[in-house]
Amino acid sequence: MIVGVIGGGQLARMMIPPAVSLGIELRVLAENANESAAVAVTAVGDFREAETVVRFARGVDVVTFDHEHVPQEVIQAVVAAGVAVYPKPEALLYAQDKLLMRERLGNLGLPMPDWARVTSVAELESFLLEHDGRAVLKAPRGGYDGRGVRIVSSAAEAEGWLATEGELLAEELVGFRRELAQSVARRPSGEIALWPVVESIQRNGVCVEVIAPAPGAAGKLADLAADITVTIAEQLDVVGVLAVELFETTDDRLLVNELAMRPHNTGHWSIDGSTTSQFEQHLRAVLDLPLGATGCRDQWAVMVNVLGGPNSGSLSDRYSLALLDQPTVKFHSYGKESRPGRKVGHVTAGGDDLDDVVYRARAASAFFGQST
Repeated sequence: MIVGVIGGGQLARMMIPPAVSLGIELRVLAENANESAAVAVTAVGDFREAETVVRFARGVDVVTFDHEHVPQEVIQAVVAAGVAVYPKPEALLYAQDKLLMRERLGNLGLPMPDWARVTSVAELESFLLEHDGRAVLKAPRGGYDGRGVRIVSSAAEAEGWLATEGELLAEELVGFRRELAQSVARRPSGEIALWPVVESIQRNGVCVEVIAPAPGAAGKLADLAADITVTIAEQLDVVGVLAVELFETTDDRLLVNELAMRPHNTGHWSIDGSTTSQFEQHLRAVLDLPLGATGCRDQWAVMVNVLGGPNSGSLSDRYSLALLDQPTVKFHSYGKESRPGRKVGHVTAGGDDLDDVVYRARAASAFFGQST
């Protein structure tokens, strides 16, 4: 079994250990040979060039992705070459384009913030008037970790951006208690496996901490998150891991925020905290292998992202002190150069006392210059 991954980032890197365990050969197409997944890079080239990607794909059994930025025409060329691609381009489209995602989920009757496609200053002004003078604006394509997102209170603030993009997604500014995320894996035969819904703590548009399972989410809330996510996975015919980011609002609604059709930052806790990690499950799913159990190893798991800073240095320089101080915490390095705000690794702690688990995870991350 040979799985080809487009993109050499940390998600591809974290697929390597389960691939080795399952006897899967993992091949990675990266933009350069020194990316996070360097040990599995078998080809270097531009993921935007169809000829390059098709040449890579012809040597594998199935193609999957480290990111959603591969152009549709390139993915279609791989399909035309007779190579299986998961998620399929028809599904991935809705993770690549936020406007199309909103339209499709609206057709499915799923709960979302109020939204509009805006193509002019006048249309944005009208949306602002209908939503108390404030809105969240998003670039339809290419944004992540807070990039491509702005909160505006006047159309003039977005005039230049709108002229450049041509169209933007305008959303109501939702009042929410917290952000949640529900991950699911689905294989081509239709089998589905869900992890517990988790709480995602964001700062400056970047996920900094995840608590699994989300405190106080058992029962109706967890059932609703699962129902929404399974509906999306089935109706969009998603194969692989799907993460659905959600708002739990102050007026007791659960609204879909974003989609990711790949392993996701909010699921990294599963490497150490679940019976089957999202990375192993993704490989099983795209190969149409039976899915693994998704229960928690401990009552609580807390994952904290390690963000680079101006004086962070390398993670390896700090391992001795961190490992000595927090011997029960698991450390994961992404092999990346440290830059301010860049995700360069994560730590995960588990246990039965949530306050203690949070303390240990935060204490461990602090050794690496965690920027919060």
